[in-house]
Amino acid sequence: MRPSRTVEALRGGGPVLLWRAALTGLLLCAIGLLPWLSRTDPALTVLRARSAERTPDPEVLAAVRDELGLDDGPLRLLGKWLGGLTRGDAGRSWISGADVLPAVTEALGVSLLLMAGALTVAVVTAGAVCARTLWRGARDGHGAGPTGGGGAAVLAALPEFLTASVLATVVGVQLGWLPALGWYGPRWMVLPALSLGLPAGAVLGRLLADLLPGAFAEPWALAAAARGVPGRSIARRALRRCVPGLLPNLGLFVVGLTGGAVAVERIFDIPGLGRTTLQAALAQDLPVLQAGTLALVLLAATAGLLARLAVRLLTGPALRDGALPSLHRRTATAPTWRPLLHAAALLGVIGLGLPRDPLALDTTARLQRPSWAHPFGTDALGRDVLARVAHGALDTLGLALAISAAALLTGVVLGLLPRLSGPLVDTVNALPPVLVALLVTAVVGSGPATPALAVAAVAWAPLAAHTTALLRQERATTHLLATRALGASPFQLLGRELLPAVLPSVTRHALLRLPGVALALAALGFLGLGAQPPSPEWGLLLAENQPYAERAPWAVLAPAAALALLGALAVTVTDGVRPRRDRAVPRSRHRSRAAPPPQG
Repeated sequence: MRPSRTVEALRGGGPVLLWRAALTGLLLCAIGLLPWLSRTDPALTVLRARSAERTPDPEVLAAVRDELGLDDGPLRLLGKWLGGLTRGDAGRSWISGADVLPAVTEALGVSLLLMAGALTVAVVTAGAVCARTLWRGARDGHGAGPTGGGGAAVLAALPEFLTASVLATVVGVQLGWLPALGWYGPRWMVLPALSLGLPAGAVLGRLLADLLPGAFAEPWALAAAARGVPGRSIARRALRRCVPGLLPNLGLFVVGLTGGAVAVERIFDIPGLGRTTLQAALAQDLPVLQAGTLALVLLAATAGLLARLAVRLLTGPALRDGALPSLHRRTATAPTWRPLLHAAALLGVIGLGLPRDPLALDTTARLQRPSWAHPFGTDALGRDVLARVAHGALDTLGLALAISAAALLTGVVLGLLPRLSGPLVDTVNALPPVLVALLVTAVVGSGPATPALAVAAVAWAPLAAHTTALLRQERATTHLLATRALGASPFQLLGRELLPAVLPSVTRHALLRLPGVALALAALGFLGLGAQPPSPEWGLLLAENQPYAERAPWAVLAPAAALALLGALAVTVTDGVRPRRDRAVPRSRHRSRAAPPPQG
């Protein structure tokens, strides 16, 4: 008798735990080596963080080294820190001298509370994005394509830091409806939660709307519609059918909303874990940096474990028994004109702006409104915004496309190896891109390639998690069980059944994340870790013009609109790689002997 998959998973749990522990150890060692890898004297950095006015003479630096034990070397310091953890002691801050553990615990509590609010906003937004798909499926009883792509594209393409800046300025300062700075109660959580939750919810909603038509086209849904089962009940079962495929990515969002909210925490002055870890990395406060990173890794491991358990509970014995129908059908794809329209608009903006000089200064034309001479207005130095957006598009779009392609390839390959990639995904996702950028800068130095390397190092993780989740469900389908019984080899199953069924969804996911890759590059530019002036890179444009958003909103809205247009293009292009599902049987009210929808 063949052992169940649960028993097999338990048997393989030992190597996975060892692999996860090894990854965590390597990450902590890399963090521990950060002050020495940065090619600067850690004692000098700590002294400047403590007192910028104090003269860094050799005697003072020697005293700092002796106080912190820097002469012992990074490995011995790391050993002392790990030994202290076994006693519940994470050390003392090199900058303030305070105990690290209470400060990191407090920052983690703030981030978890903010994450809970952002996750609530994300779930509501995801429900709004896929609501029309659910309604049409429940009403018509067939697998119509997802709807609401344009709105999802705009929401997904909104830079979190730009949304935070607009909400803080308009809602917090001008209207005075909600507080814009600090962290003193539930009212202070609303604007940051909206800034983080809206883009995340748009991506989740689009992924869910991508799977729902396949669920409505499954035999059980068609049979239930033929029997006259209420559409609301069918929609509820279809939603439950699709959620397991999204749970791994939901776990990634949880960690990203906790540790990756650096820009939002900075704008709203929130003492969260992401901001605390970034400040410690910039100041090379090693004990705080290590404790914050360890907290993020543990959070990522916990979120991944809970997501896998939730998938088991929601899917039940179907994964073990091979009783799932496939959500993916390969048929012809209907053409659509919307990608051509969005591409024409984006190319039109680039074509109109390329002949203009993005570096030409005119101090007499500062912050001018849009006109025939300057269709997108001018910035604070009198430079033409249209020219800067067009020239910046070449770098931003080129990098985003290259990173997305590399992330898709890496994600699919590693997604085929879940025991290898599962702990790796959890570990990589625990690192905010900003912290990865600092590590990359420490190893290879600063330069235009630094943000690309940092984003590429983490962009593959959601795609690998999605690939693994879809493959797990596809391996449990009835048609694959029959194909295996007919003698198909593992490579035949992979090449002819699994990959053709999974690749379209993962490719659409990669296209959907294309604006997110551009946003990550923009966020690093906004935080000063990417391109430097006078580069017209979109993130730098947003950072440069954000202080003038109230006086000259066009200078901020132009690159933001370009990002939104890129998002709309990415979402509509996904319809071109969408398998057109078989036409469903219209819903009928007459009774039949068809089986009722599954109960789980």
